[in-house]
Amino acid sequence: MEYQILNTSTCLLVLLVFIPTGLGICPSSCKCSGNDRNVDCSGRNLTVLPQGLQDNLTYLNLSFNQFVDLDHQLTRFTNLRTLDISNNWLKNVPAHLPKSLWELYATNNNIKVLQKLDTAYQWNLRVLDISRNMVERAVLINNTLSSLKFLNLSSNKLWTVPTNMPYNIETVDLSNNFLSQILPGTLVRLQHLTSLYLHNNKFSYIPDKAFDQLSQLQVITLYNNPWSCSDNQTIPYVLQWVQGTAARVLGAPCAEQPWPSTVPAPAQPTALDSSPMIKGTKAADREASAAAPEPTKVTKTHKQLKAKAAPPLGTQSPPALFPGTDSPDGPQEAAATRTILVQDSTEGNASLAPATGPSTTPMTLSITSGMPTNYSKMPQSTTTTLRKEEATPGVPSRASRWQMGLLCLALLHALALAMD
Repeated sequence: MEYQILNTSTCLLVLLVFIPTGLGICPSSCKCSGNDRNVDCSGRNLTVLPQGLQDNLTYLNLSFNQFVDLDHQLTRFTNLRTLDISNNWLKNVPAHLPKSLWELYATNNNIKVLQKLDTAYQWNLRVLDISRNMVERAVLINNTLSSLKFLNLSSNKLWTVPTNMPYNIETVDLSNNFLSQILPGTLVRLQHLTSLYLHNNKFSYIPDKAFDQLSQLQVITLYNNPWSCSDNQTIPYVLQWVQGTAARVLGAPCAEQPWPSTVPAPAQPTALDSSPMIKGTKAADREASAAAPEPTKVTKTHKQLKAKAAPPLGTQSPPALFPGTDSPDGPQEAAATRTILVQDSTEGNASLAPATGPSTTPMTLSITSGMPTNYSKMPQSTTTTLRKEEATPGVPSRASRWQMGLLCLALLHALALAMD
C-alpha cells in the first residue's frame, strides 16, 4: 500500500514538473505555434509582458503595442532567436537582451541613442533594424557584432556615418537621415559590404578615398543629396569614383548638372563652311563663272545686233549636265545654268539712229548659278544681271553722238571746200 502511494506521488510530481514545459502554455492574448515556442502578441495594446510565456521561446513578436520600457524583462529567454519590438513607445533598446538573439527589430519607436552596451554582447546578432526612430548618435564598439550582416539605421537623425561598423557586414541602410560627412577610416574595413544606401541625406561631397576599399560593393544609392557640383576642390572624387566603379550607382551625383570640364567644347562649324555639298556648290559656281562667256558689251555695232535679233520674250538655255555622272534618276543638272533674257518692244529693232523718243527696252543677260535641281535644301542660286544702258529721254546715245560728230565733220569739210 505504501509502495503504491509512493509511486502515485512520484507520477504526480513528474506531471507537475514536465507537463507545462512539454505541452506548453500559450498566453490568452497571444497566438502560439511550434509547441508554443513561437509567440505572436502583436497588436494587443499591451503595456506589460503577458503571463505564461515559456522561457524556451525562440520567436517573440511584441510589435504594435504600448510598451514604454522592457529593460531586464527579456533576459530569461535564453533560446530566443528573433525579437520584434517595433511600433511601440520605447525610448531605448531594452537592456540586457538575451545573447542568443539572431534578429532584432525595433523600428518606429522613440529611441534617441544607440548605446554601446546595447550591442556590446550580441555576438550572434545577424540583423539589427532600428529604422524610423530619432537616433542622433549610434555608438558601436570595435570588434563587436561580429556576426552582423544587415544594419538598418534609416529614417533617423544621424549627422555622421557611424564608425566601428562590423567588418563582416554586407548591407548598410543609412538613407533618410541628415548625414553630411564621413569620417576618415569609417568604411575602410567594410570589404564585404555589397549594398550601401545613402540617398535622401545632406551630402555635398564625399571625402577622398572614402569608397576606395569597398571592393565587393554591388549597389549604392546617392540620389537626393545636395551635391556641390560647382566645387572643383571636393566634388571630383565622387564623380571619378562613380565613373570607375563596377557597382550599380542609383542617382549618380551631378547627373543633371555635370561637373564643368576645363577643356572648351569644339566650335561648331557653320552650315556654309561645314557642308561638303555647299563647298562643291561654291566650286561649281566658280567653274561655271569661268566657263561662261563674257557678257555682251553695250557698244556692239549695228551689224552685230542686226545679225541676231532678240526674241520678244525671254528664253532659257538647256541646262548643262555633269559629264560622266551616273545617277539612279538620270544625269544631274550642272551646278551653274545660264539664262539669257532679251526683251524688246519691237522685233528686229537694231537701228542705231538717233533716239527721238523713249529708248528701246534694254537687253537683259542673266547668269544663274546654283545646285542641281534635285538638291532642294541647298541655298538659293545667285543671279547676276547685266543690263544694257538705258537712254535717257532727250539725251543722245553714244552712237547718235558719233553720227552727229561725223555729220559735223562732213559739214565742216563741205564748208572748207566752198570757201576754197
